[in-house]
Amino acid sequence: MTHSRRDLAVLLPALLAAHAEGQSNVLPSKCYVFDQLPVKTNLKTHGESRQVFHGETHDGYPIDLHITKLMPGTMPHPAHHHAHEEMMFIQEGTLEATINGKSTTLGPGGVIYVKSMDEHGLKNTGDVPARYFVLAVGNMKG
Repeated sequence: MTHSRRDLAVLLPALLAAHAEGQSNVLPSKCYVFDQLPVKTNLKTHGESRQVFHGETHDGYPIDLHITKLMPGTMPHPAHHHAHEEMMFIQEGTLEATINGKSTTLGPGGVIYVKSMDEHGLKNTGDVPARYFVLAVGNMKG
């Protein structure tokens, strides 16, 4: 059986779509138990992070959630910027958030939103560890 270029033009997109579906990174519905999340220790800050999930929504939009514990007087990393957006939800402690040069101090229940490409940084300005959730959405490559 021989196939024409026209046959391949019709078959190739279907095959690529089927392959892409097979490699889907769509997050399933799931409950995440805090004590069962893998812990990654940051030796510079003596803090830790727990990756909750990293994947895509049903329509392929990248989404990532991790929980960070930051010790007093430390920063998780220098101020930076990136293409994806981030939301940070403070559970305990005190954080100073600096976005585009403007600093704000927040405590438990505080929320930080950083839009794409805005320079931002965090510092624990309290005297106890700060714990906060980071929800990142959008392309996290580069």
